[in-house]
Amino acid sequence: MDGTRRRGARLRTVLAGAATIALLGPPAWMWQDSLMPGAYSVMDMGYADYGGALTHVAAGTSAHSAHTHSDSEHMPSAHTPSEHSGRPEHMPSEHGASEHAASARSLTSLTADPDREADVSITLVARRQRFRLSTGRPVDGYTLNGTSPGPVIHATVGQLVQVRLVNESVPDGITLHWHGVDVPNAADGVAGVTQDAVGEGRSFTYRFVAGQAGTFWYHSHQVSHEQVRRGLLGALVVTPAARPPAGTADVVALLHLYDGARTINGREGDVRAEALPGERVRVRMINTENGQTSLWVGGAPFRLIAVDGTDLHEPAPVRDTAVTVTAGGRADIEVTMPEDGSPVRVHIGGPAGVVLGSRSYDVPAVPRPATSLDLLTYGTPAPLGFDPDRPDRRFDYVIGRRPGFLDGRPGIWWTINGHMFPDVPMFVVAEGDVVRVRIVNDSGEPHPMHLHGHHAVVLSRDGVRATGGPWWVDSLEVGAGESYDLAFVAGNPGIWMDHCHNLPHATEGLVAHLMYEGVTTPFTVGGTAGNEPE
Repeated sequence: MDGTRRRGARLRTVLAGAATIALLGPPAWMWQDSLMPGAYSVMDMGYADYGGALTHVAAGTSAHSAHTHSDSEHMPSAHTPSEHSGRPEHMPSEHGASEHAASARSLTSLTADPDREADVSITLVARRQRFRLSTGRPVDGYTLNGTSPGPVIHATVGQLVQVRLVNESVPDGITLHWHGVDVPNAADGVAGVTQDAVGEGRSFTYRFVAGQAGTFWYHSHQVSHEQVRRGLLGALVVTPAARPPAGTADVVALLHLYDGARTINGREGDVRAEALPGERVRVRMINTENGQTSLWVGGAPFRLIAVDGTDLHEPAPVRDTAVTVTAGGRADIEVTMPEDGSPVRVHIGGPAGVVLGSRSYDVPAVPRPATSLDLLTYGTPAPLGFDPDRPDRRFDYVIGRRPGFLDGRPGIWWTINGHMFPDVPMFVVAEGDVVRVRIVNDSGEPHPMHLHGHHAVVLSRDGVRATGGPWWVDSLEVGAGESYDLAFVAGNPGIWMDHCHNLPHATEGLVAHLMYEGVTTPFTVGGTAGNEPE
């Protein structure tokens, strides 16, 4: 009898153990499978998506398979950690290379003409520093040349811009990304993808030709969710080569929150700018925040003349209308000052903003208008220069959300095409391709999507075709439940991030890449350089 009881007890123990394994085994495997290596190449992330083109592994492409991959196929190997010390400026670390064909080229070769002299040259010194806003409010953050935002960089179309970044005291390292500028890939400033983070006491030089007039900005792309918020950013303005006509003025208005304090050009409250009666004023609004904001004008009509650095075609004057500006996006408006000398207030996200005037700056705030400008119908059509209805590649970028583990952390994380980071698509194109992308947001939250190195034209929203002027973007607000169709020509070879510019969302896995066939990177995320692009 005792033996029977002992056998029964052993059986119950075995069954309980089996039930425990059955219950805890899958989560334990998922946890283990989510852990990231100490250093990895973005080229070994996820799976290759060729957009309907002939599926093959091109020279330099080490993503593992096309659409028919399994969830367990990501991150097959870790690479040697990058070594940032002991190398001359510009030299890539020699690591992270998968076995590629001899014809592959490193993105480090994708640079501006090395023999050309710079037309605009500036040095930016990055420091970890406690500084004060105009109200005296202290901020524990970072500065560039002792200020935040950093200096406004001015250039004209066709000029070669050279920026030497010196890291004096930013402990995690730093890079500079030229947001909205279609720079050569080696100058894109993404830690672990296009360069190593610049450690303390080191420097890195960026060189690019300002090929397009418009309003842009720069910011760190190393631990960017922290470093941008705490001050490593500034404005970049590229003007046409022709002199501006008489009777015009130009004002930069960079919106940024420091520890909850809303500022314009680093100043709390209104920014005043002189504008004469009858003068046309271009206000360049830059939204550096993680969420969208609105811009509207009290005291005069206005025209929205550019979005994300691209002029709109035949924009009409509007009044009592707000313009929505997504995170990372820019909106240039033109105001013609009243002939009677009355001041004009350009509201940026609230009562404060830019007050334009000559004799007086006393103009009351007005509430945000109920009407918002719809860029799907604003302006008049103009040629695109290519046929978006005959693309060489078609991609889907479907944003969702589900529970799981991200690098060992349990939570509810973003997904791309049903897959969680790092098992996300690598969108592969060839130079010259016409590319069409459909972005669908099924995640329940809005996302400001930003593609590096390219501008795309909006073709439709929720199936409704655009009928206004071409609406070119590099930062697009995709609301919950919305879908957009975009198109662009793949004319800037490299490996480019395509991510949410609500930067905490990027740290939570809302990151993919656009990769050109035959291009490789020697850099890795992690490693001794501590590369952490988000």
